[in-house]
Amino acid sequence: MTDQRSPLLARPGAVEAGGLDRGVAAHYGDPVREQRALVRTPGTVVDLSHKGVVTVTGPDRLSWLTTLSSQVLTGLEPGASTETLFLSVQGRIETAPHVVDDGVTTWLVTEAGETAPLVTWLESMRFALRVEVADRTAEWAVLGAAGPVPGLEAPVVWRDPWPEIGPGGWSYAALEGPHPGEERTWCEHLVPRDRLDAVTRDLPLAGVWAAEALRIAAWRPRWGAETDERTIPHELDLLRTAVHLAKGCYKGQETVARVHNLGHPPRRLALLDLDGSEHTLPSPGADVVAGERTVGRVTSVQLHHEQGPIALAVLKRTVDPAVDLVVTEDGQRWAAAQQVVVAPDAGQVVGRRSGFLRGPRGAHG
Repeated sequence: MTDQRSPLLARPGAVEAGGLDRGVAAHYGDPVREQRALVRTPGTVVDLSHKGVVTVTGPDRLSWLTTLSSQVLTGLEPGASTETLFLSVQGRIETAPHVVDDGVTTWLVTEAGETAPLVTWLESMRFALRVEVADRTAEWAVLGAAGPVPGLEAPVVWRDPWPEIGPGGWSYAALEGPHPGEERTWCEHLVPRDRLDAVTRDLPLAGVWAAEALRIAAWRPRWGAETDERTIPHELDLLRTAVHLAKGCYKGQETVARVHNLGHPPRRLALLDLDGSEHTLPSPGADVVAGERTVGRVTSVQLHHEQGPIALAVLKRTVDPAVDLVVTEDGQRWAAAQQVVVAPDAGQVVGRRSGFLRGPRGAHG
């Protein structure tokens, strides 16, 4: 897929984002105000037209995708949303599409960088099955919003299942109260790409920085940000929404089962509350340090309209949750208070009698 540069970058005040979000607006002049509007003003949309759109059609599509991925998609009801992972043989995350089926077509919403590899791999796995795979990014664009958008005609809408624990899923979060993700609702609307400018003409716009701040606060991992070439699902608490632990064989399943039942993930996701007195933010990739030892890296960072500067970070599993952390980059330092997302003793479920590592009610005997 070629890079998609959005026509909405011609709107007043638009400033283009970089990194994963290159090609769309980071903001339109006031990212904090836009973030508040995204939460409080129905119909506010975020241009996500840099994302990819892949379709799978044919009568075998859902059963075929089930055999290849970490999720049970067979029987997915029209309009129902989920997500799945395509893993390496070693159980590492290769792609992580958002999934919705309309009864005829399965739609996969992807990050720009995972679209082409996913299409190529799916094509290589078709064999004689009745399925067709297509990259539809040139035809369809994605708009994000905190819920349904009044008056927007979007034939396909993906609703983020996070943080609900799906069938066959499991929570690795260390929680005594509600999950912070319960405060966030998120939808991705597919609209014809040639109509993107027209359908958003009368809608309030927020940039991707606003959406990212809300995602970070919800502990919501993102492919290409929180993932790298070593990431396994357990490290990011993705067993809750993207993995069915009781499904049949698929590539990477052995690692998923072994770590869940007998081991521990080597790293874990955490949220960092950053010192805001510097009036600057570190970049993704900045080191997280405990004492003199580098113990992880920042993966996503934004200024939240209520919480101030916050970041997601992937840390070594054994980092003490109570230890003082510092984020460092190019000689700058930010003190960081850690909120545990994935528990340090996550995994090794076999033999546990009780605890915070749990599946959905009734899912486990």
